Amino acid sequence: MESANVAAHLPRMARLQPDTPAVILQRGLNDYGVHTFRELDELSDAYAAGLEAYGIRRGTRAALMVKPSLEFFGLVFALFKSGAVPVLIDPAIGARNLRHCLEEAAPEAFIGIPKAQAARVLLGWGKKSIEKVVTAGPRLFWGGRSLKALRREGARRLPYAMPAVEAGEAAAILFTSGSTGEPKGALYTHGIFLAQVEALRAAYGIQPGEMDLATFPLFALFGPALGMTALVPDMDATRPAKADPERLVAAIARWKATNLFGSPALIDKLSRYGEARGIALPSLKRALSAGAPVPPATIRRFQKLLAPGVQLFTPYGATEALPVCSIGSAEILGETAEATRQGRGVCVGPPLAGMQVRIVRITDEPVANWSEDLEISRGEIGEIAVKGPVVTRAYFNRDRATELAKIADPRDGGFWHRMGDLGYLDERGRVWMCGRKSHRVRTAEGELYTVPCEGIFNAHPSVFRTALVGVGPPGAQRPVLCVELEKHADPDLSRVRRELLELGAAHELTRGIREILFHSAFPVDIRHNAKIFRERLAVWAARRLRGGAGA
Repeated sequence: MESANVAAHLPRMARLQPDTPAVILQRGLNDYGVHTFRELDELSDAYAAGLEAYGIRRGTRAALMVKPSLEFFGLVFALFKSGAVPVLIDPAIGARNLRHCLEEAAPEAFIGIPKAQAARVLLGWGKKSIEKVVTAGPRLFWGGRSLKALRREGARRLPYAMPAVEAGEAAAILFTSGSTGEPKGALYTHGIFLAQVEALRAAYGIQPGEMDLATFPLFALFGPALGMTALVPDMDATRPAKADPERLVAAIARWKATNLFGSPALIDKLSRYGEARGIALPSLKRALSAGAPVPPATIRRFQKLLAPGVQLFTPYGATEALPVCSIGSAEILGETAEATRQGRGVCVGPPLAGMQVRIVRITDEPVANWSEDLEISRGEIGEIAVKGPVVTRAYFNRDRATELAKIADPRDGGFWHRMGDLGYLDERGRVWMCGRKSHRVRTAEGELYTVPCEGIFNAHPSVFRTALVGVGPPGAQRPVLCVELEKHADPDLSRVRRELLELGAAHELTRGIREILFHSAFPVDIRHNAKIFRERLAVWAARRLRGGAGA
């Protein structure tokens, strides 16, 4: 039986391009560590053999808390090679959420840096399930094995033979960021990872030998699988909005990066830096940004840094299903951005090859079985449901969440995933996103959807971003627009408020939004620094309105 192991891409690339860099680590403005495909493949083989000798093998769930580094890449591919199941959680979600995630995932092993190991012991993370401990760095009072010792043991057991895994076999548990509820562990199979690799290759024409500026660790793992070099910049991956644009530009220029994946916050920062200094990024063949809608103003600024004909793409998806759709900056700036300004939502493009998208009636209840009766008319706003080879089937140990998100399709034994996003299909089959279902504002006059309303107000030149929230009980909520201004915006808040109210009054959609509050800096998610925590803003807005700080 031919193995469906997603890690098989690495030894294949090591044979095709052994001396090509697989991972380049930026250690300073002009300081880099370079590691080839042969080196990464051999390192991950040694790690895989060492893990198996220690008892971390096929089917073992292993929490991985190691910073982006050669060790991180080597360990992820080693876990994939061995058939073990890495459990990947954003470390910045906070101690309480981390403990909850580890209890839910019940990993039998914990692989982490000393800081993570100390926190695990002192805070009691995973104490009911963790039996094997590997430390990437100095091993102190918590016992277990050091990564160095594990590598030495593995090196004695080479050559390493990957077990032949099946496409439906568990490959990883990836936790959502928790930006719209509790973090949940999406269960990935090797087949899903393989489908993602092929979808990215087909959608963007990625070729072996390319160079990827890898600003997001999970997406960075696709680089070596696609034959791309992962160029890891010197930045805190959990705080992309704080990345140093000078270092990003230096890395792109030094290595002539051809691909860039960054959160909307990082793209915004890089675009402002580049525009202010007249910087060009001529080596890039494409850039991708996902995690939240990218404002047209940001896209327009970033486009100026790119060579003629090169685009910024904004793939649409989620931890549970990625990629689903894609659209490029040429179409956004040439056509859809104006519709966004008019309150039509954000166009995320047509479904990619192999993906199906349907729009279903809005409900907060489970839907057990698929029926064509669930679908609504084209152009009508409902919940986005998707089906295809990159879609995860379940959340790990979260039956209720799985029940709420999945719809069984009796026609073929498959299933549909409810994205939790609202949107519609236009006459050309493109998907327009209108905000999270949980964020809709339910007034006595009807429901308001966040993204279409915000698009109207975001057109004001002094506005950086807005967030529509509801204050009060559902069905009788007061719509409140929270506004974060540009840093050098008009300081006359009375005038800005008046102009925003005039903008809203010019559109039937936003005519009923009469309360505006200015906020210094919106709370955002820890993964992309771009998804707005509207739940927190709603609490803040309610408090401000009670205190008499309304419009």
